[in-house]
Amino acid sequence: MKSLWMDTSLPVEAVVHRFEPGTRFDVIVVGAGLTGLASAQMLSDAGMSVAVVEARTPGAVTTGHSTAKLSLLHSGAIADIRTHTSQDVLRAYMDGNRQGQAWLLEYLQGAGVPVQRRDAFSYVTHTDARAEAEAEKAAAREAGLDVDDVDDLGLPFPTYSALRLKDQAQFDPLHVVRALVSGVRRAGGVVIERVRVTDIDVGEPCTVRTTAGDMLANHVILATGVPFLDRGLYFAKVTAHRSYALAFRMPEDALPAGMYLSLDSPTRSLRTAPVQGEERLIVGGNGHPVGEGRPTRRNVEELEAWTASHFPGAVRTHAWSAQDYQSANRIPFVGWMPRTGGKVSLATGFNKWGMTNAVAAALSLSADRLGVPLPWAEKLHHRVTRPASLGSGVAANARVAGLLATGWVDAELSPLPDADPPEGAGVVGNERGAPVAVSTVEGVVCRLSAVCTHLGGIVTWNDAERSWDCPLHGSRFDAQGRLLEGPATQDLRRMPG
Repeated sequence: MKSLWMDTSLPVEAVVHRFEPGTRFDVIVVGAGLTGLASAQMLSDAGMSVAVVEARTPGAVTTGHSTAKLSLLHSGAIADIRTHTSQDVLRAYMDGNRQGQAWLLEYLQGAGVPVQRRDAFSYVTHTDARAEAEAEKAAAREAGLDVDDVDDLGLPFPTYSALRLKDQAQFDPLHVVRALVSGVRRAGGVVIERVRVTDIDVGEPCTVRTTAGDMLANHVILATGVPFLDRGLYFAKVTAHRSYALAFRMPEDALPAGMYLSLDSPTRSLRTAPVQGEERLIVGGNGHPVGEGRPTRRNVEELEAWTASHFPGAVRTHAWSAQDYQSANRIPFVGWMPRTGGKVSLATGFNKWGMTNAVAAALSLSADRLGVPLPWAEKLHHRVTRPASLGSGVAANARVAGLLATGWVDAELSPLPDADPPEGAGVVGNERGAPVAVSTVEGVVCRLSAVCTHLGGIVTWNDAERSWDCPLHGSRFDAQGRLLEGPATQDLRRMPG
């Protein structure tokens, strides 16, 4: 599985800066997605010495696997936020996203990055979900969005209670990443790829420990999806989700004209994308908590079958998925990390709306570091946790405790089969008293410890992406046990055999 963007965009310019152990910076940003690169651009522009350190390549994780809608109509999230917070907090959230959208659009215009302006729509597909649509409309208007009702979306399936927000935007996210990498370097910043940060010793200065050696920084920003440091236990305050997207070739006269997202289940996201001289249809949906539920391949197959039934002639060209994190009160965590003396900042919990939230987070993090007041950010920093959020957090942690227990019990009670798994399959079982994960990928059988290196959860096989995923906090590893993402910082241990 490879995203449309990762496969068709020109590679992000190779990062030529050589890693130099012991180098000191004003700020080290961990993670070269949209949050990290936008933060680095803002701080570099302010005259600070900045290094961005990325474990893989810029944009290779969530940013390069998103559907890249730069929209303020956060369909499904707005009413949910209103349930968990006050109107003032909802408005502050939207003010931050509005400012983030405006900053990025201005930046991309200056960088000459192509942007398509589109109306954004939310809708329901069942009449019994109209109450949900009405709640979304009311919350959107409370948030200050100028939304209007639409009778006919022109989609090839029934829709009801549709809502429109005009003149939003979409783009190829790797075009954005490429522009930001170039911008950071022009401003004097450094971007380093294929170096993983494994720990931070908070001091004066902070010591940033990496797989290539130590670096020094006055301040560190964790822009890694979810923080890998345990201070504040943010990995336990968010829930990791994966969702899927497919790209299709099809007749251009049958393509939808806007950006669409359903409010009812199963979620369906639609947009188009100009790729190599033609328009592709992108269909997304079927999200689920990481490491849970039915075989992941079925999510892809179901999206493809749904598209074929509603868009005859569509031919799939790409399939991919992305990971995002949801906080208990649906508002991102952005700001100082506890017990770091203001030396370390974080951003997580964008709830699948990372394009505007990422830049809003960068604005907030940069303002904190530069001592610039942002009223909306101050409001979000001091929001009150409501009973609905407490209940959501308790349920999430109860779920984790249950998964930890059942994962170990299932692994201990299920002996490994005598035969190796067939191609593309993986299995977890007990071998000599230890949980072992065995998979076969491209003819290679690999045996690993099934115990996640973060907090000891038992990993499960993701047959769509041929990876081992931990259902506790979303750490993921490839078939050979190499860390892909999540709060874990170490690979799965190889097992003999």
